[in-house]
Amino acid sequence: MNHGVFDVLIVGGGMAGASLAIALKNSQLKIGLIEAKSLETDSQPSYDDRGIALSYGSQRIFDTMGIWSHIAQHASPIHHIHVSERGRFGVTRLSAEQEQVPALGQVITARHLGHSLNRQLLKLSNLTLFCPASVTSVLTETDKVKVTLGDGAVLETKLIVAADGRNSTIRHYLKLGAWEQDYNQVAVTANISTDKPHQGWAYERFTASGPMALLPMTDKRSSLVWTVKAGEQEALLAMPEQAFLKQLQSEFGYRAGRFTRVGQRNSHPLILMQADMPVQPRIVFIGNAAHSLHPIAGQGFNLGLRDVAVLAEHLFNAKDCGDAELLKNYQEQRQQDQNQVVKSTDQLVKLFSNNIPVLGHLRGAGLTLVDAMPVMKHWLATKSMGLAQAQPKLARGVPLT
Repeated sequence: MNHGVFDVLIVGGGMAGASLAIALKNSQLKIGLIEAKSLETDSQPSYDDRGIALSYGSQRIFDTMGIWSHIAQHASPIHHIHVSERGRFGVTRLSAEQEQVPALGQVITARHLGHSLNRQLLKLSNLTLFCPASVTSVLTETDKVKVTLGDGAVLETKLIVAADGRNSTIRHYLKLGAWEQDYNQVAVTANISTDKPHQGWAYERFTASGPMALLPMTDKRSSLVWTVKAGEQEALLAMPEQAFLKQLQSEFGYRAGRFTRVGQRNSHPLILMQADMPVQPRIVFIGNAAHSLHPIAGQGFNLGLRDVAVLAEHLFNAKDCGDAELLKNYQEQRQQDQNQVVKSTDQLVKLFSNNIPVLGHLRGAGLTLVDAMPVMKHWLATKSMGLAQAQPKLARGVPLT
């Protein structure tokens, strides 16, 4: 079948790729999306029960795209954030009321967010879906890119948007490099029930093995991200439920109440990755294909969604979506935010994974100092909410037209 030339061909139908297609739904652009897994099943491995922290800025982007009402029913607001270190003094507390926002962020499972996005994809009149399908080769020409699929079909497009994850197939075919930092850490994730309501509190607690986060979810549950040294996750995954809860309680304490139940446990290796050159002639990398972060600051998908919002703004009325000047302008607009978040996340991991006693005392003093200074708390909250950088139209509540 001859599909003609697409304006934009998105490779990867996960959260970033799907969000970009939806952001362009009212444009005149002809869009294709290639995804290896069917959208109508639970087979997508990234759409599991992990809690995804959406910043206030990300919520505003989805709201302007007209899909927040479909997501909100499965999301739980973060009204307060409590940051502390186990066994040391010092705490920093952030509050939505102090920041004069309805919530500092929202928490939703990847499964619910993925299903909400997929339902929207199936409604788009300017979108052609190729799934399940995979890319077997990429050939860049002067005015277009040719993509060959596993069934031999050849698609032509003015621009490829690679949103195919940290191990990007497109990056592999182009033989592009990436900077990686392996922290020798693993995140154990699960949903936890407690004997008292969370009341919108999110906790970030730094322990000897690594940071631990507990995020408020629907149905009186909290989403746990427990960072441990590589190899230690196997024992935690194999433990009987009560033994796991006992050890978690010992590490976290009783600030969130008594842990009573744990859902399915999973583990994910923690590796920081930043693609060397995320913009190529007629190809751009976004989301985890451009940068994959440690979850310590909860910025991973939020950074990718800001890629989406800015790129959609550049593409919406473009005559040639692969125009070199357009891609150059996109890169210049995104580079600073991407570099700052990657760098600050790396520094945060190293600072709070160091067990030198004097550093522990300095961390405690730093948390106390920030808590006592409203200006510093506001600065930290602004970064956490994804509002520290210049805001694209979608984040400012301005629809793309």
